[in-house]
Formats: sequence, structure tokens, C-alpha cells
Amino acid sequence: MQLSGIGKRIALVTGAAGGIGRAVVAQLRASGAVVVATDLQAPRVQNDAALPAAHAMALDVGDANAVEALVARIERDIGPIDLLAHVAGVLSTTCVHDTSDAEWRRVFAVNTDGPFHLGRALARVMAPRRRGAMVLVGSNAAGIPRHAMAAYAASKAAATMFMRCLGLELAPLGIRCNIVAPGSTRTPMQTGMWVDGNDEAHTIAGSPQTYKGGIPLGKLAEPGDVANAVLFLLSEQAGHITMGDLYVDGGASLRG
Repeated sequence: MQLSGIGKRIALVTGAAGGIGRAVVAQLRASGAVVVATDLQAPRVQNDAALPAAHAMALDVGDANAVEALVARIERDIGPIDLLAHVAGVLSTTCVHDTSDAEWRRVFAVNTDGPFHLGRALARVMAPRRRGAMVLVGSNAAGIPRHAMAAYAASKAAATMFMRCLGLELAPLGIRCNIVAPGSTRTPMQTGMWVDGNDEAHTIAGSPQTYKGGIPLGKLAEPGDVANAVLFLLSEQAGHITMGDLYVDGGASLRG
């Protein structure tokens, strides 16, 4: 199926420096979108005459003023933003009794405040045009308790419900808001938790000791698997889908 509604659109991608974000940028450009790729440090983008232009910009999604300024800059200098892929996120793997106030706030500043800042800023510019689509890359941890991941899971659950509520508000204007919820994916966030050569197999098998199920499909997701879902939800082929929460986890959460 050839996706439509992406070509010649301006797409803003956060967390674009690596992993899922980088894969989303590549697929958006291959589909004809003009991409603004952002991360804490402006990510590397390689402009190719065969692809639409890509713009690299630095952005701290936890800084509301920075988000508002970047959206205004894009709208003024590049054009109207029609698509958002919000991928930026941080991980936390401490038990609750070891989680400091500072760690809790660090995780929520990126994982929850970030989607709020971007969603609010883009709602303000998309609403008068009555068009647009936003996709949040959340986590299957938003729907399943995880051992030693309370801050991460809670922040992703809050962001997921925020995105669904935003979608409800914007639906009468024809603006769609959806969530893609990955499970274990071969990214630096995932492999950074590994300590030996058996960790991939252990991740796939699951861990009864920490009440974590395995992955029925028997493999990790690749960044492109998640990007495929993001592109679909941004496209016209998903034109009647909003407030959706699509799990891309190989069946690990035993839900869809």
C-alpha cells in the first residue's frame, strides 16, 4: 500500500538523533515530506537532491518557551507544520524507594511535559487551518506495570492520556492525534540496559522474577517497525483513526 498525504507536507520530528526518531525521519523523507528533525543537539541530516529538504534544529522539549519559539520559527521560515512525530523520551530504571524527586521530575519533564508543550503549540497553529496529524511514540509500559520503571511507566501513561484527550478536542477540526506504543526495540535506550551477550535472549524470553512477559513473536522490534506504524498513522490511509493507541511490541503486552 502506497501511503498518501505525506508528500510535500512539513513534518516536525522530535528525538530524531537516533533509534526510532532517525528511522521516522528517513521514512518521512522517502515519502516526500519536508522534515524538521530535532533533538537536544541538532541531529545530523544529509541532504540529497533526490529527497526533499531536511532541517536540523536543537530543541529541549521540556522547555515550553523553546518549543513555542521553534514552532513559530518553522511556521515563519519554512511553512505550515502539518505533521508531528513526537519521539523524544528518556528512560528511568529505579525502584520507587530509590527514585529521587529530581529523577521523577527529570523523566516527567521530557516524557510528559514534552508532549504537552508540542501538542499545545501545534494545536494553536493547526486549529485555524483545520488540518494536521500528530503521533506520539509512547510505550507499552504505559499500559502494563513494570518493575523498577514506575517513573517511566507513569510518565508514558500520562502522555498517552494527554494525547487521547487532545485528539478528542481537535477531532471536530479534522486534526488527528494517535499513539504508537512500542515494546522492546533495538535502540540505544534498550541496549543501554544490557550487561552481557545473553540480554537479548533474556528480553525476548521475559523475566518471571520481575513479572515481565516475553515477546510472542520471538524477536525485538527494529526502529523501522515502529516508524512504519508512525507513518501509517500520519498518512491519509489512517484518515478515520484518531485517539488510537497502537501497540507495536510483538504481542508482549498481550493486547493490541
